[in-house]
Amino acid sequence: MNAHVRHMFLVIIVAMILLVLASVSASARDFSSYTGGQLYKRFCSSCHGDYGRGDGTVAKSFKIEVPDLTRIAHRHGGVFPAEQISKIIDGRTTLPAHGSREMPVWGFELYLENQNAGYPDPQRRTDDLIARLTEYLRSIQIE
Repeated sequence: MNAHVRHMFLVIIVAMILLVLASVSASARDFSSYTGGQLYKRFCSSCHGDYGRGDGTVAKSFKIEVPDLTRIAHRHGGVFPAEQISKIIDGRTTLPAHGSREMPVWGFELYLENQNAGYPDPQRRTDDLIARLTEYLRSIQIE
């Protein structure tokens, strides 16, 4: 097995382990009281870093460059695309322009957590959590 194949295999294994751990943990916790910052720390910082700059502890193991989330508005002409960011976080809507789906589908995981917790409207609660996370990302934008 050449070095490139071994590296790709390792990246896939690490990503699968993280997804499984997140899935198990997400279905066992109630995140309804979490702020956007707390949701970010729980779901995003391992890849995107504590400050959103794409330098999380897991980022080095990926073949792709993990995006700097503090520069989203800058990359979109100074406008923060909240709806697009919410859809990317949610992950259940495919965004062909976003490229391949390297990021976990958090919307599905949060929906299952809310459904398992017995909330009468798990989709509304999921949308609220994604909105909190999106608003947090808006708050960390730099010029």
